[in-house]
Amino acid sequence: MLKHFNPRACVECGLPYGHADFAYHSGRSENGPSYWSDRGLLCSVACSTAHFERREKEGDVMKEPAPNPLER
Repeated sequence: MLKHFNPRACVECGLPYGHADFAYHSGRSENGPSYWSDRGLLCSVACSTAHFERREKEGDVMKEPAPNPLER
């Protein structure tokens, strides 16, 4: 079975955007997420760090900052 990809969920842990535990810019969901990468949203500093470390280990680090995925 294919894994369902939710573009509005954390790419590391799957926490959906809109959840109370998701980190938002200035603490408000209408301001958008606090963390993201070129692969999608990240829900917290812990997932952001894990995402960076995993990509570094895989040899696939980001070369430049990713645009906010909610502003596309």
